[in-house]
Amino acid sequence: MKQGWEIRPFEKCIEKVKYTTKIATCDYSTMGAYPVVSQEEEYISGYWNNAEDVFRVSKPVVIFGDHTRVLKYVDFDFVLGADGVKILQPIDAINAKFFLYYLIASKIPSLGYSRHYKLLKELNVPVPPIAEQEKIVAELDCLSGIIEKKKQQLKELDNLAQSIFYEMFGDPVENDKGWEVKTYGSEFQISSGGTPDTKNNLYWDNGDISWIGSNLCHDEIIYKNDGKYITKDGFDNSSAKEYKSGYVLVALVGATIGRTALLRFNTTTNQNVAGINVPANDNFVPEFIFYHLQKLYELFMGIGNGKFKMANLRFIRELPLIVPSLSLQQEFASKIESIEKQKELIAQSIKETETLFNSRMDYYFN
Repeated sequence: MKQGWEIRPFEKCIEKVKYTTKIATCDYSTMGAYPVVSQEEEYISGYWNNAEDVFRVSKPVVIFGDHTRVLKYVDFDFVLGADGVKILQPIDAINAKFFLYYLIASKIPSLGYSRHYKLLKELNVPVPPIAEQEKIVAELDCLSGIIEKKKQQLKELDNLAQSIFYEMFGDPVENDKGWEVKTYGSEFQISSGGTPDTKNNLYWDNGDISWIGSNLCHDEIIYKNDGKYITKDGFDNSSAKEYKSGYVLVALVGATIGRTALLRFNTTTNQNVAGINVPANDNFVPEFIFYHLQKLYELFMGIGNGKFKMANLRFIRELPLIVPSLSLQQEFASKIESIEKQKELIAQSIKETETLFNSRMDYYFN
């Protein structure tokens, strides 16, 4: 333990908070006066108008999602959203932001859908003098601020790419530029993947064939998988298919339905992903189709009339496809390539700053 630091049990680090009012997710509004804080990833989940339900923040608190493990620093009055949310109000001897960083560094393990708060109660918190806490917070805030600014730069470049598409091709659904319109099915081979039997180790252990799911479809160009591989036996004994670099993928179901990916490597996928063989058609370039398909997202949202949404291959094949000249598509692809190079430099800078941030977190808390 560092000199001048003490160790305190977790429950000796927080004050008791008397607050039981929680509101249901379906009641959130965008027009209310008070922000709603839930255990979801979004910092603010919505807004609420009833002042009687507001938690008045006399000093900053930390919000902990008992199911999601999401952590948030809150220094404003708010309404607590739904269930499974804990308000952690540190004692005066502990800076709330310092407390937040410690909890992030603690990496509370996942218990599936079980509650995680009981794991927090097992923690022993290192507590330096308050002045030292503030110096640590200032350093970590600086690094995290740099990371957030660079991530914002990535978003701005993504917005630029979208703007270039609209300028060159217009809205593919409205077809305000009057392009010839065909369908995806008339121009491309489209198929879905498959999943080898997960109970058969011969299909998974020591596999060297990339296999991905729809979780990687986030309207991004992807260069590698997320660590899942299958064996040749798994490939041969399932409906998994190899999709090569240049294929455009789209998620068929779940939280990412309608979201896309442009492959820069060869991979197989599960059955929740449709693969569009753009390289096989010389009249189109993958970058154009990748951005074109993103503009059809609202068509996916119309599936199911508010109920469970699931697209099938027939739906994908019937999607409208504008047909601009190949030279214009190639010009667009060249601009996207330039943007991607800029994004790559920024992403590398983010990675380096995150490495420094993590090393400082490890130094202070582990």
